[in-house]
Amino acid sequence: MSRLVLGLGLTVVTASACVWYLPALADLRAGDDRPVFRRTAATACLTGWATAAAVALLVLVGTVWPVPGAVAVAGAAVTVVLRVRAGVQQRRERREIARRWVALGAPLEAPDHALRRRGGRARSAPRVARPQVVFAALVAVGTVAALALATLVVAAGPDSGRDWLVAAVAPAAVVSVFLTLAITCTRQARGTVPTRRP
Repeated sequence: MSRLVLGLGLTVVTASACVWYLPALADLRAGDDRPVFRRTAATACLTGWATAAAVALLVLVGTVWPVPGAVAVAGAAVTVVLRVRAGVQQRRERREIARRWVALGAPLEAPDHALRRRGGRARSAPRVARPQVVFAALVAVGTVAALALATLVVAAGPDSGRDWLVAAVAPAAVVSVFLTLAITCTRQARGTVPTRRP
């Protein structure tokens, strides 16, 4: 696949993703009218698609393959971190709202109505991501990112032993970073799981 085809394909996909990043931009512009977790999730969305646009530009201008690969991996890592943080913030905000309503003697359904008024999604029973799911998702993302980086490096045609060493070490480093992130986020998720009182 030529650089032109790949770059144009990424450009078209990024442009068509306006259905996601334009609402995210609106959430950021709304400021305090949106919950904190919504703004963090919007930042993650914008970061992800900005990374895609940057990779498309780097491919079109003809930079060496490791450069767009590194940008893609870094952008994916930041996006995942922000998205996980948004989930943690959402659970914290739900518990805080629930505590306030319980202190007022209101029924347990009240926090959902309060969250809906602030722009969040109301649910009859808030779902909490299991630590195992968080761990598996982050490891899967790291593996895909490592494979993508390895593909880009090999496609560049390594000539020397040093180039092949980079092709082997870089994906392993990416997997290690995402594995460390997965362990950290899993511990945070376990610490934020709400406990039910009898």
